[in-house]
Amino acid sequence: MAKGEGAESGSATGLLPPSILQAGERQAQEQKEPKKKQQLSICNKLCYAVGGAPYQMTGCALGFFLQIYLLDVAQVDPFSASIILFVGRAWDAFTDPLVGFCISKSSWTRLGRLMPWIIFSTPLAIIAYFLIWFVPDFSQGQVLWHLLFYCLFETLVTCFHVPYSALTMFISTEQSERDSATAYRMTVEVLGTVLGTAIQGQIVGQADTPCLEDPKDSAVATEDANLTHSATSLRETKNAYLLAAGAIVSIYVICAIILVLGVREQREPYEAQQAEPMPFFRGLRLVMSHGPYIKLIAGFLFTSLAFMLVEGNFALFCTYTLGFRNEFQNLLLAIMLSATFTIPFWQWFLTRFGKKTAVYIGISSAVPFLILVALIESNLIVTYVVAVAAGISVAAAFLLPWSMLPDVIDDFHLKQPHSHGTEPIFFSFYVFFTKFASGVSLGVSTLSLDFAGYQTRGCSQPAPVKFTLKMLVTMAPIVLILLGLLLFELYPIDEEKRRQNKKALQALREEASSSGCSDTDSTELASIL
Repeated sequence: MAKGEGAESGSATGLLPPSILQAGERQAQEQKEPKKKQQLSICNKLCYAVGGAPYQMTGCALGFFLQIYLLDVAQVDPFSASIILFVGRAWDAFTDPLVGFCISKSSWTRLGRLMPWIIFSTPLAIIAYFLIWFVPDFSQGQVLWHLLFYCLFETLVTCFHVPYSALTMFISTEQSERDSATAYRMTVEVLGTVLGTAIQGQIVGQADTPCLEDPKDSAVATEDANLTHSATSLRETKNAYLLAAGAIVSIYVICAIILVLGVREQREPYEAQQAEPMPFFRGLRLVMSHGPYIKLIAGFLFTSLAFMLVEGNFALFCTYTLGFRNEFQNLLLAIMLSATFTIPFWQWFLTRFGKKTAVYIGISSAVPFLILVALIESNLIVTYVVAVAAGISVAAAFLLPWSMLPDVIDDFHLKQPHSHGTEPIFFSFYVFFTKFASGVSLGVSTLSLDFAGYQTRGCSQPAPVKFTLKMLVTMAPIVLILLGLLLFELYPIDEEKRRQNKKALQALREEASSSGCSDTDSTELASIL
């Protein structure tokens, strides 16, 4: 009997071509040998990380300087400026899930599913960004001009950033490699904010922005000033903003080219086996019902709002409340440089002590320094010390959300193993909630300045305006940070849970790979026999 079985097996083996036999031997050998980890080279990680700089450079320049540009350079009244800021951010928030929806419907191409969005949005985005900082000669439709190109740019940069953010899940199947690439990305993104702050701040800071000594008599003062030195200074300031915009878009293009040439998308093994992508609205329902995701975005919603309030009002706060009209760009640079140098520290810290611990310590460290700014009188040296210390907390706020989102997506994939293609939904809706809330906060803060009596182009501001700016930069962020940290108590994915998810996902990938390979071999074997 054994001899008959062996003879039958030998005759069947003789029917098989050598290629199938070799494939079977390779598969058996692979199953015996442990799989090697898929590692990204330093070059791959750097090319991926460089792609995060354009969004941060432009976002930093707009966040820190657009409000003061609209009020004091374009000379838009505070109410109209609040409309531009709110509608622009709200529209930006709306485009994130819209672009996420379109990406989820995109098919894989030779370049991938995400890369075509990055390639085709870049040229149009740099044109729109440049025109935001151009003051048209006509005054009738000036508000519409800035609103139109602001919304257009935010749409196009979303077509760049949402697929770039989702790319985190497609550069490697190894969680440790994704975390490492995320740390590279966060470092370069903070460097992008440094570049945006340095380029915009230093170029614009060299221009002599004219102001009115007596804002109450603005009608007569403006008429006289426009005939003399004020007109020349204002023209120089406008040209400085255009020069800064040109420098930033040049770096934007270079970073996009490096990203496209240096990074390749990779599909999950179990995703490649699925024939049809999940419908968008079904995927959206599943994502929004995933508890860890809701708790994560709720916590980061409040902490992000805190830092965005500081960002949006910092230039006006330094100029009018602290009286450092010629120093605010250097203070911004101190914050961003401090954040850049502490990103590696926070990456080590979250690896050593866990991500939730890093959230509590990193973000809460800003609170004492915000209190100090609220209590002290105007002192340049103390302000620089506070700026450097605040940068440490800014680094944690940059790194942690993007480091924790992949953990939530991994947890979702374990609970919904057949729900592939939902990564853009996770990233786009996280950005949606953050941007919409920031639009509301910026609109409300600018309206608050209007109600307090803000004087356009004034060399100084009334006491209520100074007090309002101090509350917007200190007390309001403190309250938001504390609320966010309380919500993080509900976040369920700790280090033990992450380790369990990692092992389960690795088993799922190995099972999918082996089953996919065995299914192919079985089909070919059946056709031959």
